[in-house]
Amino acid sequence: MEFIKNYNNNAALVKDDQGQEWIVTGKGVGFGLKPGMQVPEAKIERRFASEKDEEVEPDVVAGITPKAFEATDQIVKKMADEYQLSFTGYQYFALADHIDFAVKRTLDGGAAPDGMVAWEGAKLFAKEYRMAQEAVEIIEEVTHIEMAKSEAIYLMYHFINAESDGTKLQDTVRLAQYITGIVNIIQFQYGVTLDEGSFNYQRFVGHMRALMVRKIVGSKDTAELDPAILNLMEAKYPEEKETVDRIQTYLQNKAGWTLTPDDRVYLILHIWRVTHRDEEE
Repeated sequence: MEFIKNYNNNAALVKDDQGQEWIVTGKGVGFGLKPGMQVPEAKIERRFASEKDEEVEPDVVAGITPKAFEATDQIVKKMADEYQLSFTGYQYFALADHIDFAVKRTLDGGAAPDGMVAWEGAKLFAKEYRMAQEAVEIIEEVTHIEMAKSEAIYLMYHFINAESDGTKLQDTVRLAQYITGIVNIIQFQYGVTLDEGSFNYQRFVGHMRALMVRKIVGSKDTAELDPAILNLMEAKYPEEKETVDRIQTYLQNKAGWTLTPDDRVYLILHIWRVTHRDEEE
């Protein structure tokens, strides 16, 4: 690995023989090196692909404490081993920076805001919330500091982000807020409280998440279904059609997104399932 620049003594930007840039971490990994020099492989503990559109700010990395890096390393390893979740270099340092700030805030007597919208996000993304709770336990073990329970809610977004290709952390937070809004529309429309633990609920949330990620990253919409299918579905499921109309208005107002005919067909099906299937079972 050829050394390019230091972020701090324990993190550096390097490139391999094919010209691919990597962010590497390890104790003293970049200490005393100049551009063009070889980085000893024995000093590299972790490596992350460096994305051109996700530039890591050196000043941010330089301010992160060794304890925050230690906790981040353990968390990233645990997520890879137990959940097969991988982080880009940018995501790794965003997580480390968050942990560093959370620890400092706790030592200063502060705590993460404990809002209702945040807790709704924890319900929507139960698996990622469990990951975040495990991450908080690691942070407490490494730093010997007791963290507020609400810290897990905000750490959760880092794990959602790592699972959502092409999205930034702020997009992930926005995505969770939009899904919460859509769930509220459905519950209001049908006068029910959806079962967050049901299979159909989780399928619905997963579908909405995938749909929004496509919108966020600008994936090209391709029509796969016969246009006549939408007319048939809307005629057969008028209440679901009205709910999808409300969702379309909500997404248009919030994000400027338009649902395609295919989007509408699949949403009608998912809404019917999440509001009826569990009753039958």
